[in-house]
Amino acid sequence: MKLGLALSGGGIRGIAHAGAIKALEDNGIKIDIIGGCSSGALIASLYALGYSPYYIYQIFKRYSKDISSINSLPIVYGIKDIMTKRKRVSIKGLKTGDSIEEAYNNLAIRKGIKEIKDIKKMPLVIPAVDVGEAKEYVFTNCIPENIKNKSQYITNISIGKAVRASSSFPAIFCPCEYGKHRFFDGGMLDNIPVLEVKKQGADKVIAINFKADDIDNNSNIMDLIMRTIDIMGNKISEENLEQSDFILTIGTDKTGLLDVQKLDSCYNYGYQAVIQNIDKIKKIL
Repeated sequence: MKLGLALSGGGIRGIAHAGAIKALEDNGIKIDIIGGCSSGALIASLYALGYSPYYIYQIFKRYSKDISSINSLPIVYGIKDIMTKRKRVSIKGLKTGDSIEEAYNNLAIRKGIKEIKDIKKMPLVIPAVDVGEAKEYVFTNCIPENIKNKSQYITNISIGKAVRASSSFPAIFCPCEYGKHRFFDGGMLDNIPVLEVKKQGADKVIAINFKADDIDNNSNIMDLIMRTIDIMGNKISEENLEQSDFILTIGTDKTGLLDVQKLDSCYNYGYQAVIQNIDKIKKIL
Protein backbone atom coordinates (compact mmCIF):
# COMPACT_ATOMS: atom_id res chain seq x y z
CA MET A 1 0.00 0.00 0.00
CA LYS A 2 1.23 3.48 -0.90
CA LEU A 3 0.51 6.38 1.43
CA GLY A 4 0.28 9.94 0.16
CA LEU A 5 0.31 13.24 2.04
CA ALA A 6 -1.37 16.40 0.76
CA LEU A 7 -0.23 19.53 2.59
CA SER A 8 -2.20 22.78 2.54
CA GLY A 9 -0.87 26.30 2.45
CA GLY A 10 -0.98 28.47 5.53
CA GLY A 11 1.95 30.87 5.73
CA ILE A 12 4.24 30.42 8.71
CA ARG A 13 1.88 27.74 10.04
CA GLY A 14 3.18 25.47 7.28
CA ILE A 15 6.02 24.41 9.57
CA ALA A 16 3.38 22.35 11.42
CA HIS A 17 3.51 19.96 8.45
CA ALA A 18 7.10 19.09 9.37
CA GLY A 19 5.99 18.33 12.92
CA ALA A 20 3.20 16.11 11.61
CA ILE A 21 5.59 14.20 9.33
CA LYS A 22 8.00 13.69 12.23
CA ALA A 23 5.20 12.20 14.34
CA LEU A 24 4.17 9.87 11.50
CA GLU A 25 7.77 8.69 11.12
CA ASP A 26 8.13 8.21 14.88
CA ASN A 27 5.14 5.87 14.70
CA GLY A 28 6.56 3.81 11.86
CA ILE A 29 4.34 5.26 9.14
CA LYS A 30 6.13 5.51 5.78
CA ILE A 31 5.22 8.23 3.29
CA ASP A 32 5.45 7.22 -0.36
CA ILE A 33 4.02 10.24 -2.22
CA ILE A 34 3.79 13.87 -1.20
CA GLY A 35 2.26 17.06 -2.50
CA GLY A 36 1.84 20.55 -1.17
CA CYS A 37 0.66 24.02 -1.99
CA SER A 38 2.27 27.32 -0.96
CA SER A 39 3.96 26.76 2.42
CA GLY A 40 2.94 23.11 2.07
CA ALA A 41 5.04 23.03 -1.11
CA LEU A 42 8.03 24.37 0.83
CA ILE A 43 7.79 21.42 3.23
CA ALA A 44 6.84 18.77 0.65
CA SER A 45 9.71 19.63 -1.69
CA LEU A 46 12.34 19.41 1.05
CA TYR A 47 10.97 16.07 2.23
CA ALA A 48 10.99 14.69 -1.33
CA LEU A 49 14.59 15.89 -1.64
CA GLY A 50 15.51 13.69 1.31
CA TYR A 51 15.70 16.15 4.19
CA SER A 52 14.45 14.90 7.56
CA PRO A 53 11.42 16.58 9.20
CA TYR A 54 13.51 18.04 12.02
CA TYR A 55 16.12 19.38 9.60
CA ILE A 56 13.30 20.89 7.53
CA TYR A 57 12.15 22.60 10.72
CA GLN A 58 15.62 24.08 11.21
CA ILE A 59 15.81 25.17 7.55
CA PHE A 60 12.40 26.83 7.81
CA LYS A 61 13.49 28.73 10.89
CA ARG A 62 16.68 29.86 9.19
CA TYR A 63 14.98 31.26 6.09
CA SER A 64 11.90 32.65 7.81
CA LYS A 65 13.73 35.94 8.27
CA ASP A 66 13.23 36.56 4.57
CA ILE A 67 9.49 36.92 5.02
CA SER A 68 9.48 38.18 8.60
CA SER A 69 10.53 41.60 7.34
CA ILE A 70 7.25 41.99 5.47
CA ASN A 71 5.04 44.56 7.17
CA SER A 72 1.39 43.56 7.25
CA LEU A 73 0.11 47.14 7.24
CA PRO A 74 1.00 47.89 3.60
CA ILE A 75 -0.81 44.67 2.68
CA VAL A 76 -3.92 45.73 4.55
CA TYR A 77 -3.90 49.26 3.16
CA GLY A 78 -3.16 47.92 -0.31
CA ILE A 79 -6.31 45.81 -0.12
CA LYS A 80 -8.23 48.86 1.12
CA ASP A 81 -7.01 50.88 -1.86
CA ILE A 82 -8.15 48.15 -4.23
CA MET A 83 -11.61 47.99 -2.64
CA THR A 84 -12.12 51.76 -2.55
CA LYS A 85 -10.53 52.30 -6.00
CA ARG A 86 -8.67 55.32 -4.66
CA LYS A 87 -5.57 54.73 -6.73
CA ARG A 88 -4.05 52.49 -9.33
CA VAL A 89 -2.66 49.25 -7.96
CA SER A 90 1.04 48.51 -8.59
CA ILE A 91 3.15 45.44 -7.87
CA LYS A 92 6.16 47.65 -7.13
CA GLY A 93 7.41 47.16 -3.61
CA LEU A 94 6.11 43.61 -3.28
CA LYS A 95 8.57 40.84 -2.45
CA THR A 96 10.13 39.19 -5.51
CA GLY A 97 10.75 35.80 -3.93
CA ASP A 98 14.28 35.71 -5.37
CA SER A 99 15.86 34.77 -2.03
CA ILE A 100 13.44 31.86 -1.53
CA GLU A 101 14.18 30.57 -5.02
CA GLU A 102 17.93 30.83 -4.52
CA ALA A 103 17.82 29.16 -1.09
CA TYR A 104 15.79 26.20 -2.33
CA ASN A 105 17.91 25.75 -5.43
CA ASN A 106 20.97 25.57 -3.19
CA LEU A 107 19.27 23.04 -0.92
CA ALA A 108 18.39 20.94 -3.97
CA ILE A 109 21.92 21.10 -5.34
CA ARG A 110 23.21 19.70 -2.02
CA LYS A 111 21.19 16.58 -2.85
CA GLY A 112 22.42 16.49 -6.44
CA ILE A 113 19.12 17.81 -7.80
CA LYS A 114 18.80 20.59 -10.36
CA GLU A 115 15.25 20.24 -11.68
CA ILE A 116 12.17 18.68 -10.16
CA LYS A 117 12.29 15.79 -12.65
CA ASP A 118 15.60 14.70 -11.08
CA ILE A 119 13.97 13.76 -7.75
CA LYS A 120 13.92 9.97 -7.34
CA LYS A 121 12.95 9.43 -3.68
CA MET A 122 9.20 9.77 -4.19
CA PRO A 123 6.62 11.41 -6.47
CA LEU A 124 6.18 15.11 -5.69
CA VAL A 125 3.36 17.41 -6.84
CA ILE A 126 3.26 21.19 -6.42
CA PRO A 127 0.35 23.20 -7.85
CA ALA A 128 0.52 26.83 -8.96
CA VAL A 129 -1.86 29.11 -10.86
CA ASP A 130 -1.10 30.99 -14.07
CA VAL A 131 -2.82 34.30 -13.34
CA GLY A 132 -3.13 35.20 -17.03
CA GLU A 133 -4.72 31.91 -18.08
CA ALA A 134 -6.60 31.42 -14.78
CA LYS A 135 -5.39 27.84 -15.00
CA GLU A 136 -3.73 25.40 -12.63
CA TYR A 137 -0.37 23.87 -13.51
CA VAL A 138 1.37 21.11 -11.56
CA PHE A 139 5.12 20.89 -11.09
CA THR A 140 6.10 17.25 -10.69
CA ASN A 141 8.87 14.71 -11.14
CA CYS A 142 6.40 12.13 -12.44
CA ILE A 143 3.62 12.81 -14.95
CA PRO A 144 0.70 10.50 -14.09
CA GLU A 145 -0.13 7.70 -16.49
CA ASN A 146 -3.39 7.72 -18.46
CA ILE A 147 -3.65 11.52 -18.31
CA LYS A 148 -5.03 13.08 -21.48
CA ASN A 149 -4.01 16.67 -20.79
CA LYS A 150 -0.31 16.34 -19.97
CA SER A 151 0.34 19.96 -20.90
CA GLN A 152 -0.66 21.06 -17.40
CA TYR A 153 2.32 19.19 -15.93
CA ILE A 154 5.77 20.79 -15.85
CA THR A 155 8.87 18.73 -15.06
CA ASN A 156 11.76 20.84 -16.35
CA ILE A 157 11.71 23.50 -13.67
CA SER A 158 14.10 24.10 -10.80
CA ILE A 159 12.98 23.29 -7.26
CA GLY A 160 13.44 26.90 -6.25
CA LYS A 161 11.30 28.23 -9.08
CA ALA A 162 8.56 25.66 -8.43
CA VAL A 163 8.17 26.43 -4.72
CA ARG A 164 8.48 30.15 -5.38
CA ALA A 165 5.65 29.96 -7.92
CA SER A 166 3.38 27.94 -5.63
CA SER A 167 3.99 30.22 -2.65
CA SER A 168 3.73 33.60 -4.41
CA PHE A 169 0.86 34.80 -2.26
CA PRO A 170 -1.00 37.76 -3.87
CA ALA A 171 -0.45 41.16 -2.20
CA ILE A 172 2.81 39.92 -0.67
CA PHE A 173 4.86 38.49 -3.55
CA CYS A 174 5.12 39.51 -7.18
CA PRO A 175 3.94 36.87 -9.68
CA CYS A 176 6.64 34.33 -10.46
CA GLU A 177 7.59 34.46 -14.13
CA TYR A 178 8.54 31.23 -15.88
CA GLY A 179 8.65 31.21 -19.67
CA LYS A 180 5.31 32.53 -20.88
CA HIS A 181 3.71 31.98 -17.48
CA ARG A 182 3.09 34.33 -14.55
CA PHE A 183 2.40 32.14 -11.56
CA PHE A 184 0.69 32.93 -8.28
CA ASP A 185 -0.02 30.85 -5.17
CA GLY A 186 -1.48 27.43 -5.98
CA GLY A 187 -4.00 27.86 -3.18
CA MET A 188 -6.07 30.07 -5.46
CA LEU A 189 -7.41 26.90 -7.13
CA ASP A 190 -5.98 23.90 -5.28
CA ASN A 191 -4.99 24.48 -1.67
CA ILE A 192 -4.76 20.78 -0.72
CA PRO A 193 -3.68 18.67 -3.74
CA VAL A 194 -5.31 15.36 -2.72
CA LEU A 195 -6.45 14.46 -6.24
CA GLU A 196 -3.00 15.07 -7.72
CA VAL A 197 -1.44 12.89 -5.00
CA LYS A 198 -3.95 10.15 -5.82
CA LYS A 199 -3.07 10.38 -9.51
CA GLN A 200 0.49 9.50 -8.53
CA GLY A 201 -0.68 6.10 -7.30
CA ALA A 202 -1.49 6.69 -3.64
CA ASP A 203 -3.84 4.07 -2.20
CA LYS A 204 -4.54 6.17 0.88
CA VAL A 205 -4.16 9.94 1.26
CA ILE A 206 -3.93 11.98 4.44
CA ALA A 207 -4.87 15.63 3.91
CA ILE A 208 -3.43 18.13 6.37
CA ASN A 209 -4.98 21.56 6.72
CA PHE A 210 -5.42 24.26 9.36
CA LYS A 211 -8.31 25.15 11.60
CA ALA A 212 -9.93 28.50 10.89
CA ASP A 213 -9.52 30.41 14.16
CA ASP A 214 -12.58 31.90 15.81
CA ILE A 215 -13.05 35.66 15.75
CA ASP A 216 -13.81 37.54 18.96
CA ASN A 217 -13.63 41.07 20.37
CA ASN A 218 -9.86 40.79 20.74
CA SER A 219 -9.27 39.85 17.09
CA ASN A 220 -7.35 42.25 14.85
CA ILE A 221 -7.37 42.82 11.09
CA MET A 222 -4.76 40.11 10.44
CA ASP A 223 -6.87 37.63 12.44
CA LEU A 224 -9.76 38.42 10.11
CA ILE A 225 -7.55 38.01 7.05
CA MET A 226 -6.27 34.63 8.30
CA ARG A 227 -9.80 33.37 8.96
CA THR A 228 -10.85 34.51 5.50
CA ILE A 229 -7.89 32.71 3.93
CA ASP A 230 -8.68 29.49 5.82
CA ILE A 231 -12.37 29.60 4.92
CA MET A 232 -11.59 30.23 1.24
CA GLY A 233 -8.84 27.59 1.15
CA ASN A 234 -11.01 24.90 2.71
CA LYS A 235 -13.98 25.82 0.49
CA ILE A 236 -11.84 25.62 -2.65
CA SER A 237 -10.52 22.26 -1.50
CA GLU A 238 -13.87 20.64 -0.65
CA GLU A 239 -13.68 18.22 -3.58
CA ASN A 240 -10.11 17.30 -2.70
CA LEU A 241 -10.93 16.80 0.97
CA GLU A 242 -13.82 14.49 0.07
CA GLN A 243 -11.35 12.29 -1.85
CA SER A 244 -8.95 11.99 1.10
CA ASP A 245 -8.98 9.05 3.51
CA PHE A 246 -8.23 11.11 6.59
CA ILE A 247 -8.27 14.85 7.24
CA LEU A 248 -5.89 16.07 9.91
CA THR A 249 -6.88 19.59 10.89
CA ILE A 250 -4.26 21.40 12.95
CA GLY A 251 -5.18 24.22 15.31
CA THR A 252 -2.44 26.83 15.67
CA ASP A 253 -3.87 29.25 18.26
CA LYS A 254 -4.31 32.32 16.06
CA THR A 255 -0.89 32.19 14.42
CA GLY A 256 -0.74 34.94 11.80
CA LEU A 257 0.27 34.50 8.18
CA LEU A 258 3.78 35.85 8.91
CA ASP A 259 3.98 35.27 12.66
CA VAL A 260 7.52 33.84 12.79
CA GLN A 261 7.59 34.11 16.58
CA LYS A 262 5.32 31.05 16.72
CA LEU A 263 7.42 28.72 14.55
CA ASP A 264 8.36 26.50 17.50
CA SER A 265 4.76 26.30 18.68
CA CYS A 266 3.45 25.47 15.21
CA TYR A 267 5.95 22.63 14.75
CA ASN A 268 4.73 21.17 18.04
CA TYR A 269 1.07 21.70 17.12
CA GLY A 270 1.63 19.55 14.03
CA TYR A 271 3.42 16.83 15.97
CA GLN A 272 0.78 16.69 18.69
CA ALA A 273 -2.10 16.67 16.19
CA VAL A 274 -0.79 13.40 14.75
CA ILE A 275 -0.12 11.87 18.17
CA GLN A 276 -3.68 12.67 19.28
CA ASN A 277 -5.08 10.98 16.16
CA ILE A 278 -2.53 8.21 15.69
CA ASP A 279 -4.94 5.36 16.52
CA LYS A 280 -7.45 6.63 13.97
CA ILE A 281 -4.71 7.04 11.35
CA LYS A 282 -3.34 3.54 11.93
CA LYS A 283 -6.84 2.07 11.72
CA ILE A 284 -7.42 3.67 8.32
CA LEU A 285 -4.05 2.52 7.04
